[in-house]
Amino acid sequence: MARDQKAKAKKEQLKGKAKESVGRTVGNESMTVEGRAERAKGDARQAKEKTKDAFKH
Repeated sequence: MARDQKAKAKKEQLKGKAKESVGRTVGNESMTVEGRAERAKGDARQAKEKTKDAFKH
Protein backbone atom coordinates (compact mmCIF):
# COMPACT_ATOMS: atom_id res chain seq x y z
CA MET A 1 0.00 0.00 0.00
CA ALA A 2 2.76 2.43 0.88
CA ARG A 3 4.41 1.81 -2.48
CA ASP A 4 1.19 2.86 -4.22
CA GLN A 5 1.02 6.06 -2.18
CA LYS A 6 4.67 6.88 -2.88
CA ALA A 7 4.10 6.38 -6.61
CA LYS A 8 0.99 8.57 -6.44
CA ALA A 9 2.98 11.28 -4.66
CA LYS A 10 5.72 11.19 -7.28
CA LYS A 11 3.13 11.31 -10.07
CA GLU A 12 1.47 14.37 -8.50
CA GLN A 13 4.83 16.10 -8.13
CA LEU A 14 5.78 15.50 -11.76
CA LYS A 15 2.37 16.46 -13.08
CA GLY A 16 2.39 19.63 -11.00
CA LYS A 17 5.88 20.57 -12.12
CA ALA A 18 4.93 20.06 -15.77
CA LYS A 19 1.73 22.08 -15.41
CA GLU A 20 3.62 24.86 -13.65
CA SER A 21 6.26 24.97 -16.40
CA VAL A 22 3.69 25.03 -19.20
CA GLY A 23 1.70 27.72 -17.42
CA ARG A 24 4.80 29.85 -17.00
CA THR A 25 5.79 29.32 -20.65
CA VAL A 26 2.42 30.31 -22.10
CA GLY A 27 1.87 33.07 -19.55
CA ASN A 28 -1.13 31.42 -17.91
CA GLU A 29 -0.91 32.38 -14.22
CA SER A 30 -3.88 30.18 -13.31
CA MET A 31 -2.18 27.06 -14.69
CA THR A 32 1.06 27.99 -12.93
CA VAL A 33 -0.74 28.27 -9.60
CA GLU A 34 -2.55 24.96 -10.18
CA GLY A 35 0.78 23.30 -10.91
CA ARG A 36 2.32 24.66 -7.73
CA ALA A 37 -0.64 23.43 -5.69
CA GLU A 38 -0.48 19.99 -7.24
CA ARG A 39 3.24 19.76 -6.63
CA ALA A 40 2.75 20.84 -3.01
CA LYS A 41 0.08 18.16 -2.58
CA GLY A 42 2.54 15.56 -3.88
CA ASP A 43 5.24 16.87 -1.56
CA ALA A 44 2.90 16.59 1.43
CA ARG A 45 1.89 13.06 0.49
CA GLN A 46 5.53 12.06 0.13
CA ALA A 47 6.41 13.58 3.51
CA LYS A 48 3.54 11.67 5.11
CA GLU A 49 4.79 8.39 3.64
CA LYS A 50 8.35 9.07 4.77
CA THR A 51 7.09 9.77 8.29
CA LYS A 52 5.12 6.54 8.31
CA ASP A 53 8.24 4.64 7.15
CA ALA A 54 10.34 6.22 9.89
CA PHE A 55 7.97 5.00 12.60
CA LYS A 56 7.63 1.59 10.99
CA HIS A 57 11.29 0.63 11.54
